[in-house]
Amino acid sequence: MTIKSITPFLWFDTQAEDAANYYVSLFPNSKIKQVSRYGDAGPGPKGSVMVVSFELNGQSFTALNGGPNYKLTSAFSLLVSCTEQAEIDRLWEALGATPNVCGWTTDKFGLSWQINYAGLADLMTGPNAGKVMAAMMGMKKIDIQALKDAAN
Repeated sequence: MTIKSITPFLWFDTQAEDAANYYVSLFPNSKIKQVSRYGDAGPGPKGSVMVVSFELNGQSFTALNGGPNYKLTSAFSLLVSCTEQAEIDRLWEALGATPNVCGWTTDKFGLSWQINYAGLADLMTGPNAGKVMAAMMGMKKIDIQALKDAAN
């Protein structure tokens, strides 16, 4: 196989650079790698940001200012697995413009995130998986201790 990588490609109207800069500020081992701009051929205004390549915690992403034709939806989300409640709390506050259930939220740019507990899979396969699921379904922001309590 000759596939080098698979990179999530995010479509924004005009906020690709703002979104990338914001996301990079929230995660360790993150950086803006490259910004390209529209030229004379457009379709965006000459000199405006076209594509931003960036990394979040070492994972490559690409963001495009493609105009209003497409919108991000919850059909695509980024799962962030956290080991500590403080990290869940920090990211939830930073990204949670529109909270949903079970650790899901949509940020101010329209991208959906799942801010969740890294040990959830283990809790969900234990003997009290149903209790863990019921506890999680009642949460917006994930509460690690409540999930562990449900598992026990």
